[in-house]
Amino acid sequence: MTGLTITAKVHFAAGKRSRKELRGGEEPKPAAGRVPRVAKLMALAIRFEGLVREGVVANYADLARLGHVTRARVTQIMNLLHLAPDIQEAILFLPPVESGRDPVTEREVRSAVAEDDWRKQRQSWMTMTSR
Repeated sequence: MTGLTITAKVHFAAGKRSRKELRGGEEPKPAAGRVPRVAKLMALAIRFEGLVREGVVANYADLARLGHVTRARVTQIMNLLHLAPDIQEAILFLPPVESGRDPVTEREVRSAVAEDDWRKQRQSWMTMTSR
């Protein structure tokens, strides 16, 4: 009998419940650039809201303690959820930053969050992104 040798390219990828899975083929190339900070914070706010809603943490004060930040900082992050849904989506899908500064900063977005009216928020957003 002769041995049979099979050669294949494989890589590990994230599977269910953060477990590693063995997958065939080339490993996908990561996207060039980095995710804008405000997009990360928007995703974090959505995740935090889910944790509170599911009862994993009791309130924002618990989030602040667990994250070693002030309650005021958690409030700033959570206030991103007061943006119009289309603006939230636009923030989450901002293109990666190849180099230099982020096109939209959290501080700029906070001015739009301060507006109660979604129409005014959208006007602010258009001003921020048209530069």
